[in-house]
Amino acid sequence: MIENPSLLLTVFAFLAIIGPLVFVHEFGHYIVGRWCGVKAEAFSIGFGKELFAWVDKRGTRWRLAMLPLGGYVKFKGDMNAASQTDPEWLTMSAQDRAESFPAKPVWQRAAIVFAGPAINFLAAILLLGALAYIQGDPEAPPVVGAVSNGSAAQSAGLKAGDRIVSIMGRDIGSFTDISSIVTLRPNEVLPYVVERNGQRFDVSIAAGTRIEKDRFGNVFRLGQLGVASAPLVFRPVSLIEAPVVGARKVVQLFSSSMDGLWQIITGRRSMKELGGPLKIADVSGQAANMGWQSFIFLMAFISINLGFINLLPIPMLDGGHLLFYAFEGIKGRPVSPQVQEMAYRSGLMVLLSLMVFVTFNDLSSFGLWRSLSGLIG
Repeated sequence: MIENPSLLLTVFAFLAIIGPLVFVHEFGHYIVGRWCGVKAEAFSIGFGKELFAWVDKRGTRWRLAMLPLGGYVKFKGDMNAASQTDPEWLTMSAQDRAESFPAKPVWQRAAIVFAGPAINFLAAILLLGALAYIQGDPEAPPVVGAVSNGSAAQSAGLKAGDRIVSIMGRDIGSFTDISSIVTLRPNEVLPYVVERNGQRFDVSIAAGTRIEKDRFGNVFRLGQLGVASAPLVFRPVSLIEAPVVGARKVVQLFSSSMDGLWQIITGRRSMKELGGPLKIADVSGQAANMGWQSFIFLMAFISINLGFINLLPIPMLDGGHLLFYAFEGIKGRPVSPQVQEMAYRSGLMVLLSLMVFVTFNDLSSFGLWRSLSGLIG
């Protein structure tokens, strides 16, 4: 198996992930809009120059554009792809106004907007659930695979093959349960029940301490036992259980993403870890090269992040629209067009700045700046 995927494979893998996820996201808006009686004038995958398009019997123009980094559904009454309200919608005929987006109650507009991110989370649940159904649910049993030299575990006499049955009287079902308890309790003596060769015994262990510091100078003391997990085992998953397993994994991935983002915000991890389209393309090619399981997992992971990003309260994103609808629901009237225009302009600046920043990070990760500095001198 090649280590570095070809450019053709990378591009194909990127499009094979981004294209379906963008379609799923926009289809969420589209189908809920149809249920609410709103006419979709355009359904676009990508931005920029139109590659090809067709018009269906409902008058919706389905188009594929050159830049596949997003998409949009333009409903009747929208002024542009960002779903800003067209002031001219009030001059439409009664029939046209009835099927326009701005004429719908605020809860319906919110439902249409929320459907995009929601279906991204649903897609991730189905993808991860299907993966678990096909290959089983990977679990790390609470069995010690290795003990670090000089660690608290070694001092307590733990050995490879020991099974952690309970800590503080809490049953331990997986290896991650150990970390969730120990990490929060550095240097605190905790009662363990350990099973070795079929025999159980009690032992008290005070985990060691790992120090982390954020960019603001805050010091974090984290507990560290000093054990590695045993190899994963794959538990069979039934078709009925698969969506439940998928939902659990979505929660775990989302929580991990939020932890990583918070560590970046607080300075415990570098801002350079934020990636953009180029990095996604690179990782997509690597995932495709590693096998279909890695590819499906990456697609689910990106779908989760796509749903989350779109829920951020930034104008032009779904979360910004939902924020406006929340104000409208509280005040009983829409936010003024002037305020919306200012917010959209600010949101555009934020998004463009973020895009420039992550693209700079992407190019840095590929070594472009090092190469240029070498050429310069």
